[in-house]
Amino acid sequence: MDSVIFDPLVSLGLLAGLGALALAFVALSLWRGLSGWWLRALAAVVLLAALSNPSFQQEDRTPLSDIVVLVVDESSSQKISDRAAQVAETVDRVQAEIDGMENTELRVVRFGDGDGDRGTLLMSALSEAMAEEPRARLAGAILLTDGRLHDVEQAPDLPAPLHVLLTGRETDWDRRLLVTNAPAFAIIDEPVQLTLRIEDQGAVPAGTGGLAQLMISVDGAEPQRFDVPVGQDLELPVTLSHGGMNVIQFTTPEAGGELTDRNNAAVVQINGVRDRLRVLLVSGEPHPGERTWRNLLKSDSSVDLVHFTILRPPEKQDGVPVTELSLIAFPTRELFLDKIDEFDLIVFDRYKRRGILPALYLDNIRQYVERGGAVLVAAGPDFAGAASIFRSPLGDIMPGAPTARVFEEGFKPKLSDLGRKHPVTEGLDAQYPEGEDGLPGWGRWLRQIELTPVAGQTVMTGIDDSPLLILNRVGEGRVALLGSDHAWLWSRGYEGGGPQLELLRRLAHWMMKEPELDEEALVATAEGQRMTILRRTLGDSAGDVEVTGPDGAVTLVPLEEAAPGRFVAEYDAPEIGLYRLKEGDQNAVIALGPSAPKEFEQTVASGAALEPAVDATRGGIVSVEEGVPAIRQVREGRPAAGRGWIGITPRQAYLTADVTVTPLISAWLFLLLAALLTVAAWLREGRR
Repeated sequence: MDSVIFDPLVSLGLLAGLGALALAFVALSLWRGLSGWWLRALAAVVLLAALSNPSFQQEDRTPLSDIVVLVVDESSSQKISDRAAQVAETVDRVQAEIDGMENTELRVVRFGDGDGDRGTLLMSALSEAMAEEPRARLAGAILLTDGRLHDVEQAPDLPAPLHVLLTGRETDWDRRLLVTNAPAFAIIDEPVQLTLRIEDQGAVPAGTGGLAQLMISVDGAEPQRFDVPVGQDLELPVTLSHGGMNVIQFTTPEAGGELTDRNNAAVVQINGVRDRLRVLLVSGEPHPGERTWRNLLKSDSSVDLVHFTILRPPEKQDGVPVTELSLIAFPTRELFLDKIDEFDLIVFDRYKRRGILPALYLDNIRQYVERGGAVLVAAGPDFAGAASIFRSPLGDIMPGAPTARVFEEGFKPKLSDLGRKHPVTEGLDAQYPEGEDGLPGWGRWLRQIELTPVAGQTVMTGIDDSPLLILNRVGEGRVALLGSDHAWLWSRGYEGGGPQLELLRRLAHWMMKEPELDEEALVATAEGQRMTILRRTLGDSAGDVEVTGPDGAVTLVPLEEAAPGRFVAEYDAPEIGLYRLKEGDQNAVIALGPSAPKEFEQTVASGAALEPAVDATRGGIVSVEEGVPAIRQVREGRPAAGRGWIGITPRQAYLTADVTVTPLISAWLFLLLAALLTVAAWLREGRR
């Protein structure tokens, strides 16, 4: 390409100043009436032209091809029905159309689902594709998609037409189930409201609406079935029966002809928590350890504590009138008959039979445990005597029997082999290095009641490895027996103290059935699609975990021992959804991803979300069900879509291979011409 360019020898400011000065001189000559003023003007123009340095530029240009970008949506929603076949056929047809055009290339960019269930990031894929190509060569962009994108606000500024080739069919329809409101936490045994909805989308066949079946399954149990209306919000009361994570799955069967059943189920995970933990603490004669129990239970803001200390037993007769006593009567009937089921835990701290609690009341406590309650006995010397509560109906549920011997000597409690695995005691000695005697480096206790194990698990031992702490399950409830009343020495820091607070806290929470302290449990947690599986057991080994995925496929995952009684494994799940885990007689359920995948929230193809971006470039939206449109070249600014065709804009981009610059006239010729004009003006004015 040839052209004339100017490359001034001085700055443009100076050149403009010289032009203004020359104009002033010419104006002065004209004002004075000099006949050679026009010759002077021509001389000034020649000098200014010389300073402008006009040159002849010759460019050697190499034409560049135009580029058309085809962005192919291969997200999950594009794999339903026959859309994958539509995509493959359309890509081949577009490639053939572009191959038939001169000086035009096709760039095919494919993308799948966004990370972390972010949906279809169509515009982000287009922006990344444009960043890889020179903007001056971009002749058009084509999006092959179902139109269900989740980043339309990221649409880039296009210098060429944007077109959408829409997959799917006009007769497509789909049914989905969605949970519109679900709490993350709920109080156990209190109803909480969930809001869900079953709705139909697209070209719904006649007679399909009305009622649909809804199945509800809690923690993988057998589902309950209900008939519910379609297209209406449903308020569903749900009552959680246990603490920890509760997994609730809602499912509606696949209807004939709908696009997919992937959105026919929703999973909700609700963490069950207790409103308040009600604890009844009954103390015998006051002793230094009594305040330890009280401080422990009062320090937990979620615990409501009712504490009674027997300060005035029936046998104490000193003649003081009842009206002058500041003590209150022990409300035995109210506590142990009328309201006993309102308590989550009953603690007997050095309590002995004094006739205050009749055998009928103690037998009611035994029944309370069998119905699911919990009793903790912190035994003192009285437990070994004739007035021991073991010699009452409570003896039927005690995990250990007293031998009547009381050891009044110092000893260090230690964990049994079973106690190193049990969640109540495992790891208690981790922060207390072993001493020279091979025992944990915590302080001694100074009294132990000798016990004979009857049932349950001995998790701590004392003198001569005799049982110190025994745990047991009775019916639906739990019982713990601590064979010493000197745990308080640890809280006082005696001989360095010990993990008294942690031991008693775990013990109380195990008895109140907190799930994280169950000795036999299968637990799964997830981060993204990586699942961490934990098997807690008192056994010596654990088998492989059967993991059943959303599609019914079963995978065996081997466990490895991480600590005594704790076996772990990590499993990368292939897809989001509900997984069921089983190992032995233990089961667990976990949901990966959201309650319903984002890709399947809307499955019926639609170009409505892309219309603003397409209209801004005068492009078009065409359904490939009607056939792949022809591709034409159109001039910039003209409509780029019509019936059966879409257009691209030729860019006529080029690459400059070489540039040659030659001055139009030599500098000495400019000077000679200016001198001649100046002399001519002088001669003309001289003759006059």
